[in-house]
Amino acid sequence: MKVYLISKNTLEDGMSKFLRDRDLSWAHDNVCDPELVVEAAGRICYMSFGDKQHRKTTKEYISNILRQGHDSVLEHASFTILVDGLTRALSHQLVRHRIGFAYSQLSQQYHDESAAEFVQPHGLDENPELKTQWLQWCAATRAMHDSLRSVNLKVSAFSHLNAKEQQRHSRSMARSVLPNATCTTIMITGNARAWRHLLSIRGDIEGDIEMREYCVSIYQLLLNSSPSLFSGFEIIEDGLGRYVRSTCQ
Repeated sequence: MKVYLISKNTLEDGMSKFLRDRDLSWAHDNVCDPELVVEAAGRICYMSFGDKQHRKTTKEYISNILRQGHDSVLEHASFTILVDGLTRALSHQLVRHRIGFAYSQLSQQYHDESAAEFVQPHGLDENPELKTQWLQWCAATRAMHDSLRSVNLKVSAFSHLNAKEQQRHSRSMARSVLPNATCTTIMITGNARAWRHLLSIRGDIEGDIEMREYCVSIYQLLLNSSPSLFSGFEIIEDGLGRYVRSTCQ
């Protein structure tokens, strides 16, 4: 599994124009735009600019927001991440997180899955006999997929379909045998509050190794991009690998 940061929101010059129009000043750190957007949103609530600006650094301001639990302003910062090589099983878990997230996933109906890859479950290497059976099942599944994909619909009840719709139906038939282990690709946009919530409730589930690995990768990417917004977590290692744990009380 690989994760890529595709985009994050930017602070446009409208904020500077607003401050000039109100004859206000704003002293802040030279940090990433999502952190500035969050700070700006928080300060608007109290109009705490200029003489009313008590906390001078962005890091101090965001740390206080997190400490006080005023998470709503975090929703103004968004991050778009592309995840490649995760299983369909994991993607089904992720899309349950609807609030604060948007998803675009590789379609098994419109994309040719003849060369689809399957992700081997964790722990299977420790049982060679089962691994052999699993690999045989992978080969049989691909063969069945290709057989369904190549069905001649012109001699069936679907002969009235045009070429495009015939292809759609044949791929729909073929994808019916693709398992949860099938690799997929998904693009996810989420606000900082939603990402933090995901990490806090999914990052340390002991029996879900792929989810733990996903959360570690996501956390490292987001922390590197915006350290203030994603403080309050740590990476721990145990006998099952690494996981993300919240340090917030």
